[in-house]
Amino acid sequence: MALPRRRLFEGFRLRDLRRRLGLSQAAMAARLGISVPYLSQIENNGRPITQIVLLALAREFPMEAADIGTEAETSTLLRTIDAATDTSIPAHPLSEPDVRRGLEQQPLLARRLVAVHEAWRRSQEQLRVLDDRFDTGSSEAAPLPWEEVRDWFQAEGNYIDAIDRSAEALADALDEGPVAQALEDRLRRWHGVRVIGEDSDGSQLSRFDAGSRTLALNSGLPPESRAFLLAHRLVRYEFANEMHHVVAEAGLASQASRELLSVGLANYAAGALLMPYASFRTRAREVRHDIDRLRQRFGVSFEQACHRLSTLQRPGTAGLPFFFCRVDMAGNITKRHSATRLQFAALGGACPLWIVHEAVAIPDRILVQLAEMPDGTRYVSMAKGLVKPSGSYARPPRRYAVALGCEEAHAADFVYADDLRLGGAATPIGASCRICPRTDCDQRAFPPAGSVIEIDADRRSVVPYAFR
Repeated sequence: MALPRRRLFEGFRLRDLRRRLGLSQAAMAARLGISVPYLSQIENNGRPITQIVLLALAREFPMEAADIGTEAETSTLLRTIDAATDTSIPAHPLSEPDVRRGLEQQPLLARRLVAVHEAWRRSQEQLRVLDDRFDTGSSEAAPLPWEEVRDWFQAEGNYIDAIDRSAEALADALDEGPVAQALEDRLRRWHGVRVIGEDSDGSQLSRFDAGSRTLALNSGLPPESRAFLLAHRLVRYEFANEMHHVVAEAGLASQASRELLSVGLANYAAGALLMPYASFRTRAREVRHDIDRLRQRFGVSFEQACHRLSTLQRPGTAGLPFFFCRVDMAGNITKRHSATRLQFAALGGACPLWIVHEAVAIPDRILVQLAEMPDGTRYVSMAKGLVKPSGSYARPPRRYAVALGCEEAHAADFVYADDLRLGGAATPIGASCRICPRTDCDQRAFPPAGSVIEIDADRRSVVPYAFR
């Protein structure tokens, strides 16, 4: 069954979108690749919004694409084009007109192409895991619990619909006023939990005594951490049934994995409660994803706001597709998620040329970078080094960096791209040395897995070998 050929006259939606974005007709027409008279005719319902225009809208304004036309049609077309034009596959890519024609004439074949492409991507991810295990000498047959939970969240797109919607409803039901006070009041009135302060050397953030139903919070916590811990305790009561159902349906192999998933779901729910989906997505769009403005508006930390942006994948009202990660001082990626084509190495560190490593050494300063992967996909990255005080001279502070980024095509909606020369030279990076095919990288730590090493004793370069 081919995609329905319906005449879509919703010019008023396109006009409202253009005005919300503050774009002139000329600027909007340029973004969509159409003429100004054609755009004017669409806005006045003199011409329908064609599939080509819908596709351009979905690419240029992904957060608003669902408001115009049919989400299912646009999503199917985008996934088919992604499969047919993937430059990482060594075959001649199809043109977009050919893809559209094929989807109309042979929809089952097109859907099969999408399924094969997604299976290929999963196999590449599995290869990354195997390469990591081989490189680290691991003989584990099954993934470790934290790996299994991480992979489960990635497979779910880092968006849990039932919990996210419940958190949004609970946020609406909270009392007016400071959110931490509202959370504390609900814990006391609805669940009989008393909240107290407790001095600590920083090794313990919170402690709950089930017998006295007392939640003790470290008195030295910053306000955003205190609010998060209150939210974390509250959602464990409010969403117990939803989280139990998700864990039961996840199909994880071990009890440790299931318990770890429960903690992860509570963390997810707490973030969704502090940053309700619709209001957070709307505000993020208004400020062009300026993290500092978002954290001030919602009373959260820089890292919490970055992480929440990477979870805005609700069907029909998705946010900008971001990748997000956290990197420690040793270069280990301790948090990772990608709603983009960028995939992180399953274990170990990331490419040394990525700006996030420099950010670790320069706390409280935002760095930006235009980077290009081996398949030609280009990303705008923002990274910031953070320091969390330990609460005691005897304990060193935690130092790490967080990174957030999107594909270059979405740069107009990402404030951190404003100072970059888009379309110009980009820093060539890869997922990690063990799976990066670049032959001319001076920062390579070791050759890619499965390659053949070539040594020439009469030639000396920065990297003392070549490979094929």
